[in-house]
Amino acid sequence: MLPDQRADIGSQAVIYCRVSTLEQTKNLSLETQRTACVEYCQRCGYEVAQVFVEEGESARTADRTELKRLLDYVRQHKGQIGAVVVYSISRFARAQHDHVVLRALLGTIGVTLRSVTEAFDDTSTGRLTEALLSAISQFDNETRAERTQAGMMAAMDKGRWPFRPPLGYQRAPSREIRSAMVPDPERAPLITLAFKLFATGKYTKRQVLSRVTARGLRTRKGKKLTDQSFEQLLKNEVYTGWVVSKVWGKRVRGIHTPLVDEETFHRVQALRLGRGFALTPHVRNNEDFPLRAFIRCEECGRPLTGSWSQGRHKQYAYYRCQNNCVSVRKNDLEKLFLAHLKQMTPKKEYVALFRASVLDVWEERKKEASSQARELDRRLEELEHRRNQLETAFLFDKSISKDTYDRQYDALRQEMALTKVAKYDQELDEIDIEGLLACAERLLLSPAQQWLAFSLDQRQRFQKILFPAGLSYKNGRFGTAQTCVAFEIIAECESSPDGLVRPAGIEPATSASAGQRSIR
Repeated sequence: MLPDQRADIGSQAVIYCRVSTLEQTKNLSLETQRTACVEYCQRCGYEVAQVFVEEGESARTADRTELKRLLDYVRQHKGQIGAVVVYSISRFARAQHDHVVLRALLGTIGVTLRSVTEAFDDTSTGRLTEALLSAISQFDNETRAERTQAGMMAAMDKGRWPFRPPLGYQRAPSREIRSAMVPDPERAPLITLAFKLFATGKYTKRQVLSRVTARGLRTRKGKKLTDQSFEQLLKNEVYTGWVVSKVWGKRVRGIHTPLVDEETFHRVQALRLGRGFALTPHVRNNEDFPLRAFIRCEECGRPLTGSWSQGRHKQYAYYRCQNNCVSVRKNDLEKLFLAHLKQMTPKKEYVALFRASVLDVWEERKKEASSQARELDRRLEELEHRRNQLETAFLFDKSISKDTYDRQYDALRQEMALTKVAKYDQELDEIDIEGLLACAERLLLSPAQQWLAFSLDQRQRFQKILFPAGLSYKNGRFGTAQTCVAFEIIAECESSPDGLVRPAGIEPATSASAGQRSIR
């Protein structure tokens, strides 16, 4: 057993308990911490004045509501509170920097920090031990996070679902493969029914939700699904047997049982987005017809499909409309598409102007981040100035009492500590903007050549970037289409009477129609 740091009989202590996630509040972690801390206070002769419990708050120290309440409490009861008792240092602050700042703040008002599971005191040796424990805690947290992420990614590579099972699935029994999930016998059939009903095109999302709700579909907490949660359910590709993470850029065939076949799922996506016609990936991803489903018939609005027709001596490839409005040879339509790309290729000087404008905006964003950092520095200077004024009023002018001085001085000290923590927590993502712009320049200056060199998947992605809403076709020509933001901006530059006058920056658009051209 660790040695107790005995307190003077009658001194008071506050207890601080914390868990990192909301999920942890459901197990015994908080109760274990609370019980151990109370028993520690009893052994050391502390009277427990207050218990502060942080249930799944942000890891950022400055965002913890209960920690702020604790700091206010000990400051307001200065002289009565002798210690803050925690289960371990790792429960107090996530980073060594935050620990040092908060520990120093407590020390200025005569409050010490005590850990139930770690032995240290206020001697020089004890402070060294505490600092080492704080550094080890930070290292352990960071290492554990890295290991957890690596393990989750490895599980995904094997087709396992490393997250909490979505509605309709549950964890497989412990004897089966870890991270595997199986259909929930109560909810899975209702989710399958929801997809099938909506895929018919006869019902709205709300009507389908009403039907499956009437049959008993509920969340794990027994509540009815909201419109938004049902919308997210219909978008979730996990129900087709895939394991997908946009954050990690992974899409792997899962080992779990699908609840919906892919044809039904993709029909639901088309109907959900208001297209009314769905193509399965097998039909859409055909090497022979890269423009299939991307170009639509201007007459009826349906996407063109593609097929081979048997002639007298050989087969011929055609893009067709299902309503027979359009039938055009594959080579003719793709040549027309390449000519359209060449026609919209901008001049090099305008691409250079676009690049310079984007860099201007990027620099502005960096300046904004720097401005926020300067604002925090300014705030610290202001607080320091207020502290000096307070000391002058008390020590020299003698215009305030000692009680008033102590109360205001402690409040200032707390605000300064939290401002320092906020500044430390602030981070700015680093992006290789020069590399991104170099890639964009290649695509903008030679879109036709790039399209020819790309694989099928790259062509489809590139087409979607260039023309987000696709293209319409009729009588040998393409209709007017929305182009990507870069072409929109460059077109404005080319049509400007000022020619190559460099704009001050690309400002946010003020109307809905112009919103597509904003790059902020």
